[in-house]
Amino acid sequence: MTSSQPADTSLSRPIPAFAEFVALMALTMGMVALSIDNLLPAFGPIARDYGLTDPNEIQLLVFVFMIGFALMQIVYGPLADVYGRKRTLMLGLIIYTIGTVMAFFADSFEHLLIARFIQGLGAAAPRVLTLTIIRDCFNGRDMARVMSLVMMVFIIVPVFAPASGGLILSFGGWHLIFGFMLLLAIVVALWYKLRMPETLHPEYRHKLSIRRIFRDFRVTATTRQTVGYASAMGLCFGCLMSYIGSAEQIFDSSIYGLGTMFPVVFGLIAAAMSVASLVNARLVRKIGMHKLSHFGLCVFIAISAVNLVVALSYDGIPPLWMFGVGLTIAHFAFMLTMPNFNSLAMEPVGAIAGTASSLIGFYTTLIGVVCGAIVGQNFNGTVIPLVAGYLTLGVICMIIVLTTERGKLFHATHGS
Repeated sequence: MTSSQPADTSLSRPIPAFAEFVALMALTMGMVALSIDNLLPAFGPIARDYGLTDPNEIQLLVFVFMIGFALMQIVYGPLADVYGRKRTLMLGLIIYTIGTVMAFFADSFEHLLIARFIQGLGAAAPRVLTLTIIRDCFNGRDMARVMSLVMMVFIIVPVFAPASGGLILSFGGWHLIFGFMLLLAIVVALWYKLRMPETLHPEYRHKLSIRRIFRDFRVTATTRQTVGYASAMGLCFGCLMSYIGSAEQIFDSSIYGLGTMFPVVFGLIAAAMSVASLVNARLVRKIGMHKLSHFGLCVFIAISAVNLVVALSYDGIPPLWMFGVGLTIAHFAFMLTMPNFNSLAMEPVGAIAGTASSLIGFYTTLIGVVCGAIVGQNFNGTVIPLVAGYLTLGVICMIIVLTTERGKLFHATHGS
């Protein structure tokens, strides 16, 4: 399978051209990312509208969304292997739309929380199905190339989402943000309905069977490469979560006090991550997933160690330019690992891609949220917890990769 050919000749029509395919998959993943972070600028107005007195209570808008998002990933994969990718994705978008409309008309904070939970239940479908469809349509290094471009959007969008949410908020109340989410869901549904064929291979379609679902879960959970690289990807996601959780305190409220320059610095680091994703997409077909991701992990660990030494030498508050450069290099290296780890985890389980993607998504999200929360909750007014967390998670990630590859780095398997 190549970037210009469908995964199977029995498809009702060919998949769109490469650029359109990537754009559709990226928009679908971007919708999920925007749903998580686009609401952050509206926390203050929402708290005032509903008369919330506990400043931490508003965080539940993210927490309940992520609970629904994590739990439902287990469901959509098996459904996609039985009923097809297209029907399952549409089901998720319908659930997401219901939650979004409920949020728009919520008359109490409790009702808004219920709506966000339902949104999360629906948003899990685009997350699972996007990766599954990519696995249906591409193999090996081509898959890694597409995965890199799409995961770039999923990782980068949360960095810019608060700014876009603030822009929408400037035109009216916080309800407009949910209106924007609804519009985006409709665009994704129509685009996918009109342009994408069903990508599930006929020979991979299964009958609904609880025994088969548990068998597929067992296969996924006992496939060495899948478990190893899914664990590594979860730790990488934990680094990203810890950064997003701590960034406002580091750059604005507690340490550097950047004020209006905070989004600028945030955006510059995001731009470096975006460039790294493009570099990865360009190089992975020539170098391979193993070599490129292992190189990126080595660089990430090395620069994280340097960042920690620098932070300790300045009592936890190094000069902004020095910290910013070190963090940018770390994030550049980070973006050479995560998309390839995701591809390597999915590569051996093509026959059960839907179920495998759902289990991998649940597992990596859980690891990322837990690790990110641990690092974030240890914030002490310095950058030491963040850089130490990066180094710790990076080293654990390396141990897992070495265990998965039986002690061999930069070792390509099956031409990947």
